[in-house]
Amino acid sequence: MANNTEFRVGGFKILPPVIKNLLIINGLFFLAAYAFRNMIDLNDILGLHFITASKFHFYQVVTYMFMHGNISHIFFNMFALWMFGRSLEYDLGSRRFLRYYMICGIGASLIQLGVNEIEYTLTASAAVKKMIENSLMVGASGAVFGVLLAFGMLHPNVIIMLLIPPIPIKAKWFVIGYGVIELLLGVSGKGGNIAHFAHLGGMIFGFFLLLLWKKQRKIRY
Repeated sequence: MANNTEFRVGGFKILPPVIKNLLIINGLFFLAAYAFRNMIDLNDILGLHFITASKFHFYQVVTYMFMHGNISHIFFNMFALWMFGRSLEYDLGSRRFLRYYMICGIGASLIQLGVNEIEYTLTASAAVKKMIENSLMVGASGAVFGVLLAFGMLHPNVIIMLLIPPIPIKAKWFVIGYGVIELLLGVSGKGGNIAHFAHLGGMIFGFFLLLLWKKQRKIRY
């Protein structure tokens, strides 16, 4: 077999370059955090802290998206990135896809920081203020939700098979439904320690970025 033979599924490579490198980088950061856990807490250094916390640094709005809390966290984020991001990289081109991914991830962090600041300002509870001050956000979910949003916009009628319940659904309805759920969980505060507004932030930044590129005729959908 020739060295330049590419394994393809559905007309595109299983691992286009940006997707491949994002998977590798996230995996390396996860392994480093685990390997050096007894010497240094990389999640604490590179994860996103509350903006007025002493541990906050501006670089964290980028680095947080390469850190993950546990194996299931990174697995599901990377699986979703691989599942939905492959076709998008070919739709947008590798450079534009990377810009889109990073902007969604940074946008997600800014939205979450803004929401935390509003909550901190409005609450009178010392316990809630303390919780926000000590908050730490890690994970690629914000950027991945931006990827999910783009997939729904560029391929609205593609059928996605859900696992629970096991029913087929068009991508556009899947994305809309997921967005509504995230909004309800974020507003109700019943979503546990998951940064639901970061997920929404990734989708919001992705939505307006795609609209801008469409207006500039850089993409079509």
